[in-house]
Amino acid sequence: MSQDWVDLRSDTVTRPTPAMRRAMAEAEVGDDVYGEDPTVNALQEEAARLMGKEAALFVPSGTMGNGICVKVHTQPGEEVLCEATGHVYWFENASMAVLSGVLPRLVAGDHGILDPQKVREAIRPAVYYFPRPALLCVENTHNMGGGTCTPVKTCEALGAVAREHGMAVHLDGARIFNAAAALGVNVKEIAAPFDSVQFCLSKGLCAPVGSMICGSKAFIDKARVFRKMFGGGMRQVGILAAAGLVALREVVPTLPEDHRRARLLAQALAVHPNFSVDLDWVQTNIVMAKVRPPMTSAQACAALKTRGVLASPASAAAVRFVTHHDVTDAGLDRALEALEKPL
Repeated sequence: MSQDWVDLRSDTVTRPTPAMRRAMAEAEVGDDVYGEDPTVNALQEEAARLMGKEAALFVPSGTMGNGICVKVHTQPGEEVLCEATGHVYWFENASMAVLSGVLPRLVAGDHGILDPQKVREAIRPAVYYFPRPALLCVENTHNMGGGTCTPVKTCEALGAVAREHGMAVHLDGARIFNAAAALGVNVKEIAAPFDSVQFCLSKGLCAPVGSMICGSKAFIDKARVFRKMFGGGMRQVGILAAAGLVALREVVPTLPEDHRRARLLAQALAVHPNFSVDLDWVQTNIVMAKVRPPMTSAQACAALKTRGVLASPASAAAVRFVTHHDVTDAGLDRALEALEKPL
């Protein structure tokens, strides 16, 4: 990220912290395909402990992590229920269909938050000519919902509905630590209702690469097979895992600052003549701002770029702004200054 820009496109644009770079340079390594990388093993143990699960597995990306979890939980021809704008459906190249041979069944949520009763109504009856519903995927926080958080009680209710019908439950917790910070709960409470959890080290946590899958030991043993099949088996990868350990220990506690800055940004956008924001749904580090016609989101982003601010079109009529570790108070002030006049 150039110093010439305030980059609010995503919390994936962060650079490794100085502590991460030192840890990466000094990391003790081994061959992780053989299970012999001590730094990877330490990261996996810490991730499992944080999520309250038996075991964990380091994978290159969140997309691979979600894809592996779908593969473990399902058989070809089965059905996966997910929120209609969920990451597993919108942004993962139809991987559940291509790699697992399963059919997504979409359930509309409220800003990405699923209603357990609507999920229950969407589950097909056990008739032989219907695909068997095998898995429910929940995203927390929800990207396209605007960084919204599914409360713990709702997670528990969703898990209960799924298990009533013999389904497994997977959490796409790419930003689960943001959810925990916003909800004021231990991350274990969010993870508890789920058979598997995926979370990212490179979204908001500054690590350059990597995600974690967490679940039972039996689940992770199967996941390891598919990680290798999907090309995710890596060798002396402790160099990357070292950054993940720093992310969990040193960057996670700073997430409330990202949320504070997102709230200030949202308040400025809410009174800007070119945007509208529902402040009730700004809960973490993502701000979804609707663009007032006749301007389009692409035009709004282009105009902001001329003022030194980068943002991303979320649709033709909405712009996504994301605060993160590399957006300091000084950077936020520059963004707010760019929003002082109409575009």
